[in-house]
Amino acid sequence: MIDFTLTDEQLAMREMAHDFAEKEMRPVAWEYDRDGTWPQDLIDKAWELGLMNSHVPEEYGGTGLSYLDGCIIEEEIAWGCSGIGTTLTCNGLAIAPVVLGASDEIKKEYLGRLSEAPLLASFCLTEPDAGSDVSGMKTTATKRGDRWVINGSKCFITNGEYADWYTVFAKTDKDAGHRGISCFVVPRDAGVIVDKHEDKMGQRASNTATITFPDVEIPLNHLVGEENHGFKLSMMTLDRTRPGVAAMATGVARAAWEMAMEYSKQRVQFGVPIAMHQGIQFLLADMATKVHLSRLATYNAATLLDQGKRNTLESSHAKRFAADSAMEVATDAVQVFGGYGFIKEYKVEKLMRDAKILQLYEGTAQIQRLVIARETLLPRQ
Repeated sequence: MIDFTLTDEQLAMREMAHDFAEKEMRPVAWEYDRDGTWPQDLIDKAWELGLMNSHVPEEYGGTGLSYLDGCIIEEEIAWGCSGIGTTLTCNGLAIAPVVLGASDEIKKEYLGRLSEAPLLASFCLTEPDAGSDVSGMKTTATKRGDRWVINGSKCFITNGEYADWYTVFAKTDKDAGHRGISCFVVPRDAGVIVDKHEDKMGQRASNTATITFPDVEIPLNHLVGEENHGFKLSMMTLDRTRPGVAAMATGVARAAWEMAMEYSKQRVQFGVPIAMHQGIQFLLADMATKVHLSRLATYNAATLLDQGKRNTLESSHAKRFAADSAMEVATDAVQVFGGYGFIKEYKVEKLMRDAKILQLYEGTAQIQRLVIARETLLPRQ
């Protein structure tokens, strides 16, 4: 029997995360969004509470939480503010390839850094000419004596300006397409350059930057996994992190739905609260269904991982549906607010701006559909 009833420990963890989101994040979220403020104080507090680095194994100083546990936390954090939430949770994307493929020595060094202090790491895959088409990347890594030398540029890098180290994907065989990609750990002090800070429409409390690697030298043992097997590693990483994005999308959708419900009970038109009008009730009902199903899809994708099973199809289902639903729910919430929803004085407009990126990062909605089509048309035995 399938049962997503949370344990007492998970309920307590969710309550702690919700308490942090409500008392620490929400009071400053809209100010941070307006000014694009870097939330260092919240990073420090979240790290102290153990709300970051959920999936760093215990032997490297982490909490070693399950993927489902991480999703429970991420929904609450995104309910507070998905911009700050992306800042707090994006270490998970950078560490996944390291956990999957790095040597014990590298794990102790770089995962240990995150466990010993509130530091950040960034995942560097996307390039100006290689977004969804990963095989088109131009960043290279070549051997020079006892070093790897990395040259190239990565864009749209979350926490890029503040990262202590980077998980970087680069071509080690320029003529082999996706079969010529390898993965590396690159410390910031190796000569990494921050080229550009992005001024974004939404999730403005999350830092996004262009990062350049100009003849950056790293030791040979900083290769993660096997040479020329980086593409597979990146896909395995995204299988593990997409449920977290779906959880964040669920949190954004839930926040928008709750705001719409509360407003609909207070706003009076034609002599009654607008919540009494069937047109509004249908909007709210559809929003509730999307939030509910997004959470179930998220929990399913995460639980498969925790059971040691392949979840490629289910993680794409969850990420696609939850992200699209977040955008739909946030847009409908603005509609419930009417003209006031378009005014920055009313906080619902921020959720609509924040929701959009959820359909784009860690694989666009269209890429998820390609994955779903491939997995259902040509299922693996």
